[in-house]
Amino acid sequence: MTYIAFMDKVSFIKVRKTLKVLPAHILRNLQRWAMQVEMLGMNEVRKVPGYHDEPLKGKRRGQRSIRLSKAYRAFYTEYKYEGINTISIEEINKHEY
Repeated sequence: MTYIAFMDKVSFIKVRKTLKVLPAHILRNLQRWAMQVEMLGMNEVRKVPGYHDEPLKGKRRGQRSIRLSKAYRAFYTEYKYEGINTISIEEINKHEY
C-alpha cells in the first residue's frame, strides 16, 4: 500500500506587515501554532480544541480560521502542490466585541 505524505509549510507572506504591529503574546501564539503545524501536520493540529479551527462561510468560503486569543483570529487557506501542503495566512484581525 502506498500513500502520499504531505509536508506542511506555513507562509506569512501576505501578513508580514501585520506581524510587526501585533501584540507580542498574539505573535507568540501564532508562531507556536505554525511550529506545531510544521512539526505535527495540519490534521493533528486541527484536533487541538484551544485553536477552535473552523471552516468559514460566505465570502470567506474556502478559508479556515483559528483563535489566537479571545479577541484575535487568524484566517488561512490551504494549497496542496507536489507533496507540499502550504498554509497561507491571509489575515489576522481583532474582533470588536
